[in-house]
Amino acid sequence: MSPQDLLRSLAEVGSLPDVAAQAGPQSGPLDRVGMSGVEVPVRLRDDAGALVLVPAKADAYVSLDDPNVRGIHMSRLFLSLQAILGEEELSPVVIRRLLQAFVGSHVGVSRSAEVVLSFEQPVRRPALVSANSAWRAYPVTVGGQLVDGRCRLRLGVRIAYSSTCPCSAALARQLIQDKFQSDFAGRRTLTSEEVTAWLGLEQSILATPHSQRSYADVQIECAEGDDAPGAIELIDRIEAALGTPVQAAVKREDEQEFARLNGSNPMFCEDAARRMRKALEADSRIADYRIRAAHVESLHPHDAVSIVVKGVPGGLRP
Repeated sequence: MSPQDLLRSLAEVGSLPDVAAQAGPQSGPLDRVGMSGVEVPVRLRDDAGALVLVPAKADAYVSLDDPNVRGIHMSRLFLSLQAILGEEELSPVVIRRLLQAFVGSHVGVSRSAEVVLSFEQPVRRPALVSANSAWRAYPVTVGGQLVDGRCRLRLGVRIAYSSTCPCSAALARQLIQDKFQSDFAGRRTLTSEEVTAWLGLEQSILATPHSQRSYADVQIECAEGDDAPGAIELIDRIEAALGTPVQAAVKREDEQEFARLNGSNPMFCEDAARRMRKALEADSRIADYRIRAAHVESLHPHDAVSIVVKGVPGGLRP
């Protein structure tokens, strides 16, 4: 159903009582009125380019600018969501159409609108070394605001990764050095075979760095135009910057490679936030960003968190 057909169908029930249009006892404008958690479908491209239908939740709002109108017609927002999202692939153009349909269905009542879609983006990921692969589901939000005729589009992703503590790694190395000196005290020379054998003993490597599952929450605001980064592109860029995203399919050779990556890639939450900032700064399609790196500590009962924004006046805030 097109937005025009939708408005025509709504007009056909105009003879029914419309309590929402009546002046209320406490009339006055409201910034946002609408619905949250609306069940909708979204059509997405997976990493192989195939079009897939994914369940989503939508938050849909318009402003209530007429001070003499008691309420909006929420069913019009609902029907716009169903009509547009059920038929078209999700894109910046579709988000703009949704927002325009929201305002168009409340002519004279609303001048601005907002929509936020939340879903899980399916991506098939190969194993690090073995020939296996498996599906991952990344939490994604896509949204937009229409204010004074200007549309602002935002994309958010959450990415799980592993972070090895640099401080813990240094302390573990010192303990291993002390153990080596203790075990070979008085020996002036050692063969490579002796050192190799010592390194292979469980009691020799008596300390290991602590690492933890960590989360990157990245939100970007797209520059004006339709050439905006997609969810999979943004996920790939952040995972490449971090270097140790969590894995799906894992055999022993994959686990060993994951251990190698963690050992060669220690990072504090501050390091993670700076890496992600660098990955986003060079993209002219990104007008603004907010990055939050949270390391769910294995040492502490609390998390280590670092947040950085681009610093655009009136933009995304820490």
